[in-house]
Amino acid sequence: MRSRLRRTLHIPDILHWASAYREITGKWPTKTSGPIPATSGETWAGVDNALRRGLRSLPGGSSLAQLLADKCGARHLKRLQPLSEEQILQWADAHQQRIATWPTPNSGIIPGSDGEKWLSIDHALRSGSRSLPGGSSLAKLLAQHRGVRNRKQLPPLREEHILSWADAHVQRTGHWPTERSGAIPEAPGETWMAVQMALHNGLRGLPGGSSLALLLAEHRGVRNAWSLHNLSVEQILAWADAFHERMGHWPNPKSGTIPEAAEESWAAVNHAFRRGSRGLPGGLSLAEVLAIERGVRNRVSLPRLSRRRILAWADAYHQRTGHWPTAESGPILECPDETWGRMDEALRKGWRGVRGSSSLARLLEQHRAKRNHLDLPPLTHRQILAWADSHHGRTGDWPNVRSGSVLDAPGERWDLIDNALRQGHRGLAGGSSLRQLLVKRRGVRNPMNLPPLSEEQVLQWADLHFRRNGQWPRYDSGSIAEAPGETWRGVDWALRSGKRGLSGRSSLAKLLREKRGDPRERSGDGEGGQEQGSVGMRLQET
Repeated sequence: MRSRLRRTLHIPDILHWASAYREITGKWPTKTSGPIPATSGETWAGVDNALRRGLRSLPGGSSLAQLLADKCGARHLKRLQPLSEEQILQWADAHQQRIATWPTPNSGIIPGSDGEKWLSIDHALRSGSRSLPGGSSLAKLLAQHRGVRNRKQLPPLREEHILSWADAHVQRTGHWPTERSGAIPEAPGETWMAVQMALHNGLRGLPGGSSLALLLAEHRGVRNAWSLHNLSVEQILAWADAFHERMGHWPNPKSGTIPEAAEESWAAVNHAFRRGSRGLPGGLSLAEVLAIERGVRNRVSLPRLSRRRILAWADAYHQRTGHWPTAESGPILECPDETWGRMDEALRKGWRGVRGSSSLARLLEQHRAKRNHLDLPPLTHRQILAWADSHHGRTGDWPNVRSGSVLDAPGERWDLIDNALRQGHRGLAGGSSLRQLLVKRRGVRNPMNLPPLSEEQVLQWADLHFRRNGQWPRYDSGSIAEAPGETWRGVDWALRSGKRGLSGRSSLAKLLREKRGDPRERSGDGEGGQEQGSVGMRLQET
C-alpha cells in the first residue's frame, strides 16, 4: 500500500542523481550508499529495490549496479571482464617500470585498468575466478615469471653459501658480519638477520641450533664473544701499566680497545671482573683492581673529607681569586683530584664522612658569612616599603624591577624582591608584585589599571592648557598639570585605541578640531581672533 502512494521513478532522474553523487564523492553509488542527496525522502536501497521488482513504474528485472553499468559505464563487480596471466604480468611490468618496485596486494588501483586493484587480482589468482586457474597468488605469479623473491617460499640455504658471503663481507668492510650487518649484496633480498634466524631455528634446509657467530668461529676461526679464553689479573695489570705509560693516565671502561690484545677492550675486561667470568674473581671492577694493585684513585671509594678541610680550600680560593667558590668553580688547585662540584655533592648527600643535608653555599654562609642566594633571609612588606620610600626620597621615582640593587640592603635587588612577591618566596604570601604593593600601600599610579577618561575631561584639561599657555596642547606637550601622572601622549593614545572608556578611532588633534575648531587658526587675526576671544569668554564663564 505504501509503495503505491510513493511517487513515480524515472530512469533519467535516477541517472541524474547518480551523476550528482559521483561529483560529490568521486565514486558511483551502490545500494548501501544511504539517502540520495539530490532528492528528499529517497534512498539508494529503495531505488535498487524498485529496479529489481518493477515498482513505482519501473520495468523491473534490473538493479542499480546494472543500470549504472549499462548507461554510465560504471564497474559492475558481478559482470567483471575475464583476466589472464599475460595481462596481469603486463600491468606488473608497467608498475615496476613506473616506481621501481614490483606490486603487492596492497599496491592499490592499477592505472589504465578500468578500476582494477592489485588486491582483487591476488584474490582472483587465489580463488580461480574471472577465468584464472586458481591456486596461485600475485607473489607466486611474479616469482614464477619474473623471478621476484617470494618471502613465503624462500630458496634453501647452505653453510657454504653463507661462508662465501661472509668472506666477501670481510674483504669489503674489514670485519666479519654479525646479525646486525644488514643486507647481503652478494645475495639480493637476503639479510644477515634472516641468515641468523635460519641458522638458529633450523629454517630453509639448515639443521638449526647454531648461529652466525658459531659458524664463523668453527670454519673461519673468528673470535666468538660467548666462548672467550681466560684472562689473568697479572696480564690485565701489564696492559694497564702500558696504557698509563703511553697515555699518562690509567684506563677505565671507556678507554676502548687494548693495543696489546687487539680483540680485547677495557669494557670487556671490566665486565669480566664484575661477572667473575673468564677465570677472573667476581664482584670487582677495573677501578677497584687498579686501586688495590696500583693505588689509583677510585671514585667509588674516595678518601674521607671534613668541613675543616673544605673551608681551608675555600679560604685559599678566596685569597687567590677575591671571591668564594661555588659548585661550578671547577678543580681545587690544592687537591687536583677534587672539584668544588664534588665537595657540594658530598655536603648535600652526606658522602665521604661529612654530615649531609648541607651544601657548599650553606657551609660558607654559616662559617664565612657568605650570602647564600638559595637560603636568603625572609622579607616583609614593611621592610620592602621602607626601602622603596628611601629609594623615592633619594631619586624622586618609585622603584621597579629594572631599578637594580637596593642601596639600603646590600645583596638585595628589586627584580629579586618582585619575584619573591610574585612566587611567595622568603616568607611572602605570593600572588603580588612590587608594582601592586606600591599601588596599594603608597598610591603609586598603576599603568595597568588607569582610571577611565571622558572627552569632556580631556577638553577641560585642554581649555586650561590653552588659557595657561596661549596654545592648544599637542600629543607631545608633556605632562598635564591638572592631572598628576597623566600626559598628553597617553591621552592621545587612549583616544586613538579606545582605551580607558573612550570610543577610539580619534586623536587629541581630531577632538580639538571637532570640539574647539581648527587649532591652527588660534594665532591668526580676523575670524581667528574673534574665535580666540570667544574661547576666552567661555573660559571666564567656566
